[in-house]
Amino acid sequence: MVSSKVRSLWKERPDYRVDVLARTNVFTAALGGVVLARSASCLVVDEQDHGLVVYFPADSVDFGRLVAIELHSVCPFKGQAAYWRAVDGDDDWVAWSYPDPFPEVARIAGYLAFDQEKVTVAIGKGAYTGTHR
Repeated sequence: MVSSKVRSLWKERPDYRVDVLARTNVFTAALGGVVLARSASCLVVDEQDHGLVVYFPADSVDFGRLVAIELHSVCPFKGQAAYWRAVDGDDDWVAWSYPDPFPEVARIAGYLAFDQEKVTVAIGKGAYTGTHR
């Protein structure tokens, strides 16, 4: 649950954009050549004033290669984030999630993102889900 100290700015900034886009492309997250996650059910978050961020469904993440750490931060448009570091890495974090995001971005609950400056996130081919005309 979001801490009572976490304050949403959605009412003050209704113009702010956080677009959550479902993708069928196969995304892979790897650290030093070791795959941390792979899925064709990722969400791409396109947030104003940020780059694109890929969120992997939790069931696609190898949590045996990650350790939860006692670090939390607050985004006024997504909520309170929790962080992980790599098991074989230093104490710096490499991944985060929003366990209880604000209602405006509720779709990211149950997903985990990787710091794309530390972890290589690659995009593969997607599946066509429409009809040809």
